[in-house]
Amino acid sequence: MKTSLHAGLLAALLALGPISAAHAQAGAAGQADSLFHATTLNLSASGEEKIAPDTATISLGVTSEAPTAARALSDDAAQMSQVMAALKAQGVPTKDIRTSGLNLNAQYVYAQNQPPKLTGYHAADQVTVTVHDLAKVGALADATVGAGANQLNGISFSLADATAAENAAREKAVRALAAKAELYARATGYRVARLVSLSEGGSEGFQPLAAPMMAKARIQGVPTTVAPGELTVRVEISGLYELAR
Repeated sequence: MKTSLHAGLLAALLALGPISAAHAQAGAAGQADSLFHATTLNLSASGEEKIAPDTATISLGVTSEAPTAARALSDDAAQMSQVMAALKAQGVPTKDIRTSGLNLNAQYVYAQNQPPKLTGYHAADQVTVTVHDLAKVGALADATVGAGANQLNGISFSLADATAAENAAREKAVRALAAKAELYARATGYRVARLVSLSEGGSEGFQPLAAPMMAKARIQGVPTTVAPGELTVRVEISGLYELAR
């Protein structure tokens, strides 16, 4: 009786083996079908907005050389004091003037087979100035050079608030993305069913004006002119679309 029962159980288990395998295969096939059920389109696009800048940032400074470190720093401080006074006379508030560099270096001469010989010290003081009235940038540069600034290291333009320009660029990017999705859908025999996801990454561009151009105008005795041009605010987006027949 026991032998007969064991044989029956063994036969039942053997019979279930192929059925279980078939169910496993069917389940895997169903899972694969669900993975590839939706046809999707992954695209990227950008939008740009041109706008005139409203803020300028100027980097300028003074340098001095003297036999001693103390004298070099003292001369440098005296020159920078005059430059600061010129900036304030041009209407630049203290909050828009920031010290961006202060350096003191020993100067040496080198001769073959001789130890370095100290000849003096070089001091440099650098400030970054933010200007909100672009019409005054040229006059401000001339005034600071006249007050003793002997370093004009560059100027850049920006926006005090780029929100409006960024939003305009975003709208252009979204329209460009949607148009691209429609084009790809038609070309492949589909239609756009829905936008599944959208992501953004963007940056603001600006055009620097090199310092030598400003210095040249000053050396020739001609009032310095500055052309701000236009800024390009650019936004990059990516989107995932679901397609349908």
